[in-house]
Amino acid sequence: MKIVIVGDGKIGSTLAEQLSREGHDITIIDRSARPLQQTAEDLDILCVEGNGATAAVQLEAGADMADLLIAVTATDELNLLCCLIGKKLGAKHTIARVRNPEYDGELSLIKDDLGLSLSVNPEQICAQEMARSLRTPSATKTDAFANGKAEMLKFQLAPDSVLAGKTLMELPGLVQVKSLVCAVERGSDVFIPTGSFRLEAGDRISLLASQRGGQAFFKRLKMASTPVRQVMIVGGGRIAFYLARLLLDAGMGVKILESDRVRCEELSELLPKADVFCGDGTNEAFLLESGLAQTDAFAALTGMDEENILLGMYVRKSFPKVKVITKMNRQSFQNIVSTMDVGSIYNPRESISNLICRYARAMQNSLGSSVETLYKLVGGRVEALEFRVAENSAVCGVPLQDLRLRRNLLIGCLSRNGKIIIPNGQDTIEPGDSVIVVTTVTGLRDLSDILERRKD
Repeated sequence: MKIVIVGDGKIGSTLAEQLSREGHDITIIDRSARPLQQTAEDLDILCVEGNGATAAVQLEAGADMADLLIAVTATDELNLLCCLIGKKLGAKHTIARVRNPEYDGELSLIKDDLGLSLSVNPEQICAQEMARSLRTPSATKTDAFANGKAEMLKFQLAPDSVLAGKTLMELPGLVQVKSLVCAVERGSDVFIPTGSFRLEAGDRISLLASQRGGQAFFKRLKMASTPVRQVMIVGGGRIAFYLARLLLDAGMGVKILESDRVRCEELSELLPKADVFCGDGTNEAFLLESGLAQTDAFAALTGMDEENILLGMYVRKSFPKVKVITKMNRQSFQNIVSTMDVGSIYNPRESISNLICRYARAMQNSLGSSVETLYKLVGGRVEALEFRVAENSAVCGVPLQDLRLRRNLLIGCLSRNGKIIIPNGQDTIEPGDSVIVVTTVTGLRDLSDILERRKD
């Protein structure tokens, strides 16, 4: 597809890289030549310097012929204007980044008038993922499928775990919970395991189960954590606001530590049920005075990755029972930080990239079994996808054991009429099902892509 991106900042460059890697024809627009020069050096894509809200610049970038225009500048209003102009010029679909919480309700009123296909808020999406992980504190990360009925739970295998040294085919007898290990990270290696795969202490495991099944799994292994009731957040930015609002709505207690007095006053007005403390959240004495020792979960959400990493390491070491969330913006730190004990790591750019890549794949396959949900795992090396099964799908009615699946691909879960099925070889995929697939084969667009390609 031809995709035009307006805005070559952190989000724009990440989207350009990811969508280009998926084989799309990308053009990126920005006012400044400096980021464009860097993008041109890193990626083989067309760069256009100029104001993306003008018709002349959009025409130069080919917006009139674009399948998708994505506006991710730093200004919400400019993004909406870019999408309106792009739609008028002929772009088939438009996506705008809109971050201001005050626009949440208004967008639904004017979305059609703007010709807007989708509005995305990276901070809000990231906060939703963080809040979901706090509902299952035993897991370092939680991704939802089938409208939240199925979850992929990531955790690290402790040295004293009963699973260490066991093969996956031995797990049902040990755990007696319907679940499926669908990916294992060991050092720098990633495995889509078979039944003979043997787990080792230190493995980072991705487990697929129903919501209740996941909780039962951790309980059986004596890994169940205390439910989160009190949360401390350091940093008062947009993600902190969205996360605090979600947690307060869920009945949790929230403390926010923010150094800027004006922002503290704003948060106190916006979140009257939260306790807002004005001070340096990176100061150990201030953290302890604010009640860190009495909290169940801690979120490091400052604007500095280095501060968040140090805070995460400090809390994990000093209070090992506290669930820790660490926000990171820089992709370059990902591999290094993944080896550190900083709890659950979240990146707003990954959140929005997953959403837009899913949308782009669904656009390409409006008639088949299109992608409903998409998560990129392990730095993009593994994908977990949810497909809605169409009537004419080639995989319907065939026992799974008889399907010729591609290598390094696993059918992890079926959702049928609201029921979650962890399948065995005799189960079949039926029209209307949701099918969750985990694979190192990136770029799948249709459920039929899971089948091994025939050699002519």
